Amino acid sequence: MRTFRIRAAALAAATAALALGLTACGGSDSVGDSDSGVKAAASSGKLTTAAHAAGTRQCDGDEMSYSVLHRFPKQQGEHLLITARNTDSKSCWVTSYPSVILGDTSNVLPHSKKDAPGGSTRITVRPGGKVYSAVALFAYNTKNHTSSELSLAMRDQTSDTGPATGQQAFDGKGVPSKFTWSDADVTNWNTTKPYDF
Repeated sequence: MRTFRIRAAALAAATAALALGLTACGGSDSVGDSDSGVKAAASSGKLTTAAHAAGTRQCDGDEMSYSVLHRFPKQQGEHLLITARNTDSKSCWVTSYPSVILGDTSNVLPHSKKDAPGGSTRITVRPGGKVYSAVALFAYNTKNHTSSELSLAMRDQTSDTGPATGQQAFDGKGVPSKFTWSDADVTNWNTTKPYDF
């Protein structure tokens, strides 16, 4: 009987500690589309949600559904908006930025030097939740490339990548959209859309 009481007391204490920790972190919800407080924290690089809770694993890409929207073609601010949605029944976390190769080139795009800091932050993506990244496109000279395709993969904090997946860029009407670049870079995963102007 005493062993049971000790275990019950320990369980109650652990539950209380977890509840306090979650309350201090802004609630029990993981990052999602409707949590503006967490979005602000993620944008500032100060995200401390239940991402570190036991059992939450890193997203490896297999659980993600991707879409790529070509925004502002041939205009200033032209970019590919990458949306990753967690289709699994369990939460997972992302960090850093996706590994992206455009068209038939072989170069993995670098991280954007103009991006806000916070690439080491873990962002929890609950089931059905979304995170965003963007590929900024720059066409400077006659040595441009043109494609509507790209491949991308999740990247972890050590820069290792998970399985890559081929994607096609679409315009706002759902039509495949060709993009042109001589240089390009990628932003960190975020809970808000980059270049959302």
